[in-house]
Amino acid sequence: MEKAGDMKIVFSRKGFDSGSGGGPSPIVDGRALSLPIPEQRGRGGPTYSNRKMGGHVRRASRGKVQSWHRMHNDPMFGKKGWAALGQYGAAQTHLERQGVGAGDLFLFFGLFCEEGGAPHHRFFGYLYVSEMVKLAECDEASRKSFVDVGHPHAIRMLGNNDAIWYGRGAANAPALDALRLTVHEGPASLWRVPGWLRETGLSYHDKPERWLPDDRLQSVARGQEFVADIGERADARGWAGEIVRMISGKA
Repeated sequence: MEKAGDMKIVFSRKGFDSGSGGGPSPIVDGRALSLPIPEQRGRGGPTYSNRKMGGHVRRASRGKVQSWHRMHNDPMFGKKGWAALGQYGAAQTHLERQGVGAGDLFLFFGLFCEEGGAPHHRFFGYLYVSEMVKLAECDEASRKSFVDVGHPHAIRMLGNNDAIWYGRGAANAPALDALRLTVHEGPASLWRVPGWLRETGLSYHDKPERWLPDDRLQSVARGQEFVADIGERADARGWAGEIVRMISGKA
């Protein structure tokens, strides 16, 4: 693992779902293709056709989102193995209050569906945090570096606490059963989780009745960033490292 001392893992919900976009993202050629949500704020940026996702968004949204619509391309993943996540408002405040910082790990999950299958949650990407850049406070060169790669939060800030979390990362994970959160019998919000998670807890999941027998968790209906403070636990770090390797196609 990357970090000595206490560590936090963020279960970070991103991409299309029934509320954002209109339906689950697809699994294409055995990989989880997370569709970025539509851009709602009139900013520039790539269209879905620019990223060769036009057909996928039409099908996922049942025609509500077209190839010429612009996407909120966040989180971003670079060809050289970097990732950048923009966050602001209450979600950014929650991350800061939970003490998330350099060396911590975002595990990105979303709603996916295989052809003929049921919608389910699964991990599709990760980000090991190197730094968190507050856009209202950073120097012009730092902001320009994110503008140059087209990050939407750098192009137009969404609030005074708008920030970009940056570091090593990857996406388009293989659609492995071990990266699936949803139990096979469903529904999508009923997860199978590692046993240690009940002990560390997960933010926004404090109610005891959410934690069910057989390492199952009834996840909250909405929300973006759920934080587990794993400290120095070897079992949690080992689990996280294996998830990262599977996402990277190295397991």
